Amino acid sequence: MTTPVRAAVLHGVEQPFTFENLVLDDIQADEVLVKITSVGLCHTDLAVQHGHLPGAFPFVLGHEGAGTIEQVGAAVIGLEVGDAVALSFAACGHCASCLAGRQAYCENFMRLNMAGVRENGTKTLKDADGNVVSGSFFGQSSFATYSIAAAKNAVKLPAGSPVDISGPLGCGIQTGAGTILNSLAVPAGSSVVVAGTGAVGLSGIMGAKVAGATTIIAVDIIDERLEFARKLGATHTVNSKREDTVAKIHEITGGGAQFAMDTTGVAQVIAAIITATTFGAKIALVGVPRPGSTIDLGLLSASGKTVVGAIEGDSIPQTFIPQLMALHLAGQFPFDKLVTKYKFEDIQQAINDTASGKSVKAVLMMP
Repeated sequence: MTTPVRAAVLHGVEQPFTFENLVLDDIQADEVLVKITSVGLCHTDLAVQHGHLPGAFPFVLGHEGAGTIEQVGAAVIGLEVGDAVALSFAACGHCASCLAGRQAYCENFMRLNMAGVRENGTKTLKDADGNVVSGSFFGQSSFATYSIAAAKNAVKLPAGSPVDISGPLGCGIQTGAGTILNSLAVPAGSSVVVAGTGAVGLSGIMGAKVAGATTIIAVDIIDERLEFARKLGATHTVNSKREDTVAKIHEITGGGAQFAMDTTGVAQVIAAIITATTFGAKIALVGVPRPGSTIDLGLLSASGKTVVGAIEGDSIPQTFIPQLMALHLAGQFPFDKLVTKYKFEDIQQAINDTASGKSVKAVLMMP
């Protein structure tokens, strides 16, 4: 049975989101229908809006959804009507990367998450006139009151989980914490630099504290964000607008940090944190850069340093999201402190507040 939905639709690059009444297709055997409780606003959504990532317009975005299952496909095992779930990225489950436990590097990642279609090529949404609208963004398109997701990217939440703020665990928070804990595998007692103190960077700082890193350096240009980073676990801060980032990090660490994560995607910042790391360091890049951004290869040649382009924190959502939630419920991963809630219809205000830095992690609440 088709489902009427209210959705925020993006019709093109640099266009505003418009609220429209759409119709959601019947679920298929391996899918679930989720009534969305809330959805995080992520920079990846905004990257599509600004043309930094491709978009299959008209497009319903949203990829940090959380809610309650209302229908379950005939072939679905392990999920039931009434289960609270967080939705994460889509992966095929059968390519070489997926079979090796590297779902974040699924060989079909771009098609499944960015092309606006299901794995079988069909679309899930139509407008009131029967025109097809692209959905399945990151396997969900949760800027809508209901979402269809493949069962394999719906994660059942532990009992007692705050469903209203759980959506960002599916992408931004998972990416930040996972990059530290999984991609970089930061060990206890180590030194870490995190450039950018948005939701992803602050999640990385919380992840570094969980990992037992003893020197956690936050880099940003906004003093209020740097102070917030200290409250979440940063031991040192650097305002790169006023201070020499490289010199300060070398001073703090006695020669360079062992690990670093960039969330800004800004070439100048990336160059600085690479220079600020020690011989043989490991650096992860997770920010979305502007097309054509470059850095000097001389920063890496004969340095012994490893640079990785980390995706989704190298996480397996079915296991990692419950782990993060367990840490949160135990008081060790306070990601709720990042969240500012907005009504769904106030999406533009949430975008404005995210851009200005007023909001760290905007979460849109469904009516």
